[in-house]
Amino acid sequence: MDFAGLVIVAILVEAIWENLKMTYKEGKFSISMLGALLLGILVCILAKIDVFEIVGIDISIKIIAYILTGIIVSRGANFVSDLFKRLRGE
Repeated sequence: MDFAGLVIVAILVEAIWENLKMTYKEGKFSISMLGALLLGILVCILAKIDVFEIVGIDISIKIIAYILTGIIVSRGANFVSDLFKRLRGE
């Protein structure tokens, strides 16, 4: 993996972690965020959507790639759009 690939992985991992942190904020569990996470994961598994593959990174266990993509997707279109702008260096 080259340096650009490492940066892409770091950006994706940060996005995934930030999404997961939103399920529990200020001492409260967010059922709404959990629902969005589960729905995003379900859709990505069923549709076999893998953001890592899209950016040229092969994750050998596909179900993990779909789950991680679902976590990213769960934040919605604006977040995903901003994420891809960041990946492109805009």
